[in-house]
Amino acid sequence: MAESFDYVVVGAGPGGCAVAARLAEARPDWTVAIIEAGPAKAGVVSDVPLGIAVSTAKQSARNYAYETVPQTELNNRRGFQPRGRGVGGSSLINAMIYIRGQREDYDGWAREHNCHGWAYDDVLPYFKRAEHNERLNDDFHGAEGPLNVADLRTPNPLAAAFIEAAVQTGFPRNEDFNGARQEGTGWFQVTQKGGSRASAARAYLAVKRPNLTVLAESQALKIVFRDKRAVGVEVLRDGQTVTIGARAEVIVASGAFGSPQLLQASGIGPASHLRSLGIEVIHDSPEVGENLQDHIDYTINRVFQHPALFGTDVRMLPAAWKGWRDYQRDGTGLFTTNVAESGAFVKTDPALDRPDVQLHFVTALVDDHGRKRHFARGYSIHTCVLRPYSRGTVRLASPDLRDPPLIDPRFLSDRRDMDTLVAGVSVALRILRAPAMAGYDGPAFHGTGKEEGEALIPLIRDHADTIYHPVGTCRMGGDEAAVLDPQLRVRGVEGLRVVDASVMPTLISGNTQAPSSMIGERAADFIRASNAPARVAA
Repeated sequence: MAESFDYVVVGAGPGGCAVAARLAEARPDWTVAIIEAGPAKAGVVSDVPLGIAVSTAKQSARNYAYETVPQTELNNRRGFQPRGRGVGGSSLINAMIYIRGQREDYDGWAREHNCHGWAYDDVLPYFKRAEHNERLNDDFHGAEGPLNVADLRTPNPLAAAFIEAAVQTGFPRNEDFNGARQEGTGWFQVTQKGGSRASAARAYLAVKRPNLTVLAESQALKIVFRDKRAVGVEVLRDGQTVTIGARAEVIVASGAFGSPQLLQASGIGPASHLRSLGIEVIHDSPEVGENLQDHIDYTINRVFQHPALFGTDVRMLPAAWKGWRDYQRDGTGLFTTNVAESGAFVKTDPALDRPDVQLHFVTALVDDHGRKRHFARGYSIHTCVLRPYSRGTVRLASPDLRDPPLIDPRFLSDRRDMDTLVAGVSVALRILRAPAMAGYDGPAFHGTGKEEGEALIPLIRDHADTIYHPVGTCRMGGDEAAVLDPQLRVRGVEGLRVVDASVMPTLISGNTQAPSSMIGERAADFIRASNAPARVAA
């Protein structure tokens, strides 16, 4: 063993940062290490909120930029799956939207999956403990936590026009999507501070603790077992393969793709799949890598020349120069936007008991995740299915963790998802026709812009894709088939937990950063309550 710690966390995303920091904070005599494949520093493009316009769209030191296998229901296109790489994980490249989901999501985990301790009333205190909300401090919000949540510093007038149009269409105004009700339209709150990105790393790792070590640019290769107990992690670091010992537990927090990939490469997963790649089976766990769920999304684009919209035409240069000065001087202006500023949670059928679609209004043209550039200004409206029925898989392409996994969301494989998406896009088009938005109409990128109902299906098959919320591939549950028990311990082995969005039995109704941080907070209390597992000799 090159080094040994009590707890070794693999992955420095929101879940990993939260659990590592809380464990180190709890007991000065516990030593904690975080292993992260990417860089330690965020970089300027990540720090500046508008940097999302480039950071999400391409592979880099801070973006894995995965692709899916060809998707049958999307005309055999390969989907794009950006994932954060670095200390902070996907909170380095996301739109910073702070959404928790609906009460019913968590109550469903407890009721339908026997996840004791995960009902809404159980998890709300952990959301509040994680949160420092600059505006809200009530029964639903915290003001003392590390994760800074704020209103946008310089709201865009077209994002405001979208809200007004949604109200005119019949949707209620909502000042807090994370309060008593989610339904309605309004501004998104964001994980920013002073106009800059407040990543999970800045939230949880800004306070330096002598018992917490961050091992960046260290690629985990596999979990090391002694009999059936996890005792360390094999890591490629500085060109050398070393083993980082774990005297108490290994905590996997590598996300919905990375966590099942690491478990499978380490011998925990479907036995036949592992044996086909020459991997020794430590525990046959058929559901590792199953149950992949993601928010399928279709984007409406409208070309429209307006000084408040972001684009790549030459007329942006004066606005960009002023915006950069404003950002540097007082953290306001163009560069503080997350581009997805406002939105709505709507019911596609009034008979539904809760919203089934989320809309994001984006103050820029977004074609193919921004990978297709257009010399024009405009805006976009994203429509995503909040609780998809389709289920996919994550499998190994090879035993080497440096090779991307095989990601198959099987988007729209359940026809109900297509029906909901068509209905949701129809709602978005109605909002665009409301008086507050009617003056901003312009040419559409895809189709005529007038398609409705079944006529939308060919456009959806040609252009729909993820809105970056994969979960579920190491699901927890009270049943023995679940990969994890409700305290996030991996069944069939000892000394091993998973702590990230992969543990969700079903996808929550919204963006997934806030729930991932909550999962890390919750896991830290589970571990503390266990009175520290007996340490083993590393």
